[in-house]
This record gives sequence, structure tokens and C-alpha cells, in this order.
Amino acid sequence: MFYYLEGTVAELLPYLAVIDCGGVGYACKTTNNTLSHLKKGQKGKVYTYLNVGEGVFDLYGFATQSELHTFRMLLGVSGVGPKAALAILSTGTPDALAMAIITGDEKTLTAAPGIGKKIAQRIILELKDKLAKESAATGLDFSGNGTSVNAVSFTNKASEAAQALAVLGYSSAEVAVALKGVDVENLPLEEIIRQSLKKMVK
Repeated sequence: MFYYLEGTVAELLPYLAVIDCGGVGYACKTTNNTLSHLKKGQKGKVYTYLNVGEGVFDLYGFATQSELHTFRMLLGVSGVGPKAALAILSTGTPDALAMAIITGDEKTLTAAPGIGKKIAQRIILELKDKLAKESAATGLDFSGNGTSVNAVSFTNKASEAAQALAVLGYSSAEVAVALKGVDVENLPLEEIIRQSLKKMVK
């Protein structure tokens, strides 16, 4: 229904941003990360997700498309609802979360309020499994020995970065383009992911 909202930031509260669009204030539930990108009284833009259910009509807003992708991805995990997804994304960036999933880092996930070890393990298991199925379906090789659809050579580090980007919802073609021109041999993994994300959200 809504792709994004752009207007004046009317109010900032814990886990909530109100965006004034033409005199109408849209209350968007959001993360600490997105709140840090917005300033009250100034122009702001958030990419939105509308959650509609029985007695529920909630609007969620995110500063970047990658954060929105990650939020949707988390909702696809059994037992993870919007509140838990927001908590997870409020304790770290999307690229940090993707790295935690790829490396099996439960501690990063359990740092979020209300996220226990069992849920953290389920997130890692289900999203890794989803990634494996998607890579098989798209032909993107994460083995470290293959090439992508655009013939980008994947070293082990580049392969891990590609997996993290795929976890965030990007296609094999998008991942291949994003990694082109990034110094995958010398940069740390987190910086490779960060630079690739910047290229995709431009």
C-alpha cells in the first residue's frame, strides 16, 4: 500500500517516528538505527511495511531499503514477530546481522531484548537454509571456487560477503554487481559488506 513516506519529521519517540506528509502524521514503528537517521523538524524519508491482521493495522518505517529487507526476512522466520524483529534491528545494523547469521553468532542476536538462545538458533538455521535453497535456485556459487552470473571470482571472503548480502534479500545479479570494484582481497569482511550495501542503495 505504501512504498515510502517522505515529509517533515514531526515527532521522535522510542521505537516510533511520526512523519508529517501534507498535514497528515503517519506513526511509523521503527528501530533505533532509523531514529538515529532522522531529526525532528527536518525532512525525512522512510521505506515502509504495513502489517495488517485481526485487530492490527501497524505501519513500520526504515531509513534504508536494506533495513526493510532485513525486517521482512526476520518476519519470515517462525516465531519471530514485528516486535522481535525491531528489537533485533535496534541492536545492530543489517550488515552486522547478516554477518551474525552467516557466522552462526548467536550472541549478536541474543543481545536484543526478548531474544533467547532458541529463537537466535532458529533465525540462524532457517535463514541459512533459505540462503542455501536460493543459491541453488539462482546458480550463485558460494563455495569459494565458482563464479557469479557476472563472472566475478569469489574468494572465501568474497563468498561470505555474498552470502551476507543474499541473506539481506539481494539477488545473485545484484550481489555480483555490488561486489565489483570492491577490494575483497584486502578489506575486512564487514567493510566489504558495508561498501557493497552503499553501492546498492544509491
